Amino acid sequence: MFEWLTLKEAARYLKIERRTLALWARRGKVPAHRLSGVERCVWRFLANELDAMLLASSAVSAEE
Repeated sequence: MFEWLTLKEAARYLKIERRTLALWARRGKVPAHRLSGVERCVWRFLANELDAMLLASSAVSAEE
């Protein structure tokens, strides 16, 4: 089962500021899903994709 997170929840999950996460989402630096049909940009994040991103970045850090 997939767990969808709001911007606020995902930022708390990653322990970063919401503005930073929104910027990363716009720039494609973090796996994010933009909802269509709304006036403002609304992002949703899958917890398992965030976990995979964190694991991949920690593996790269370990190699360096």
